[in-house]
Amino acid sequence: MKWILCLLIQLVGLGRIWAADHSILEYGAVPDGQTLNTTAIQAAIDAAYKERGGRVTIPSGRYLTGSIILKTGVELYLEPNAILLGSTNPDHYIKLNRWLSLILAYGQNHISISGEGEIDGQGRALALHIDSLFYAGKIDSAQYNFVEMRPSHFIRPQLIELVSCSQVEISGITLRNAACWVQTYDRCSYIRIDHIRVESDAYWNNDGMDIQDCRNVRITDCYVNAADDGICLKSQSAAHGCDSVFIARCTVRSSASAIKFGTVSHGGFRDVEIRDIKVFDTFRSAIAIECVDGGLLDNILVDHVEALNTGNAIFIRLGQRNQKGEAGRLRNVTLRNIDVEVAFDRPDKAYEIRGPELPFFHNTFPASITGIPGHPVQNVKLENIHIRYPGRGNNGLANMPLYRLDAVPENISAYPEFSMFGELPAWGLYARHVDGLSLKNFSISIGFPDYRPGLVFDDVNHLSIQALNIEGDDKPVILHHVEKFRMDREQAYKKL
Repeated sequence: MKWILCLLIQLVGLGRIWAADHSILEYGAVPDGQTLNTTAIQAAIDAAYKERGGRVTIPSGRYLTGSIILKTGVELYLEPNAILLGSTNPDHYIKLNRWLSLILAYGQNHISISGEGEIDGQGRALALHIDSLFYAGKIDSAQYNFVEMRPSHFIRPQLIELVSCSQVEISGITLRNAACWVQTYDRCSYIRIDHIRVESDAYWNNDGMDIQDCRNVRITDCYVNAADDGICLKSQSAAHGCDSVFIARCTVRSSASAIKFGTVSHGGFRDVEIRDIKVFDTFRSAIAIECVDGGLLDNILVDHVEALNTGNAIFIRLGQRNQKGEAGRLRNVTLRNIDVEVAFDRPDKAYEIRGPELPFFHNTFPASITGIPGHPVQNVKLENIHIRYPGRGNNGLANMPLYRLDAVPENISAYPEFSMFGELPAWGLYARHVDGLSLKNFSISIGFPDYRPGLVFDDVNHLSIQALNIEGDDKPVILHHVEKFRMDREQAYKKL
């Protein structure tokens, strides 16, 4: 009976009450911010692992370290005012599977990083050190991005890289200043990320949180301030994909997109629920849903998003970057209770690391839903949506008149982005190559006149519009190659 009792206690998360605590001070760590503590911290982790699990505590102080490896059953706990400092020497970092990182684990179970302390990667100093090594002839040119004038992302360490792990918990901590992506969870299962804070405007590619090919993920009550995408789902493997993901009550500020599916999407995304998200000062899209690498994106719900000062409200894109392979499928997406304020000026101008300016003149970009010829986006519902636009669309600055609808480029294999088509012919919503699109209680408003109509539908089948409201513009809804269309009340529209 004893083993049954022990098993039950472990299942309810109390199994570690018999496990010992291991303070890194007991293994020789020095909290002066200068002494390299990699060996001491790893010794504490190894000791806890040998005892079949336990807590490794990082007391108050500043502890410099290189890469450390988490192991099964170990909790890394940062006490209040504890700061784990990433070394600025790239020689102090290793990779287990895919990428250099400060904290790594591969194939481990029941691991956690928790507490009230901070992990600071000192990312800008680290990245600039790596950059200097290239000019000193110590880094091969294949590892340098000459277009962007910086070291390639794969030689700049992350803060956390967990691969093929199960029963992962990240809670309470603050993550700062990565040299590249802040944290990646790759092919992991049963992940819980709760009440963490990300502050990383340190260098390029500072994605706040990357969930890649993971199953059974729960992300709640987090704050993410990132110089690149905020909370990002990715799929590198056609044999995997992201499945059963729940994200709720998070706040995101991003110099790219706040909530993003993609870009890489080989396996796809299934059964994802996102609720109660606040977005602000975001350069690109508040919500970006992309499937461009042959995967399946299916059964997605985004409910209750408030976005202020963002460059784009909604971007949904089915593309085909590998034209020799099969196109993917993007279907069954519901967005509801969305309230967005689109900015006229650049939303991320206060960032130190800002996304690159677009290389062409343009007016404000509308929300967009686009497939590719022969492969439509399927079954999208937009319910209780309100998007406020600044207006001031000027056809002397950039011009896409209605008689040139067929000139909007397809860009089938291009990198997906809300600006990928250049100037679009609508100020509020542009939809093309869609089969099954429902708008219910859909409201758009504009502050000043725009030369374009509010909504343009091109090659859209099974289009349903109920309770459409357009404020500040009396131009008709434009229908071009639209079949099986219905509207529940009198609304001005024009067929081209």
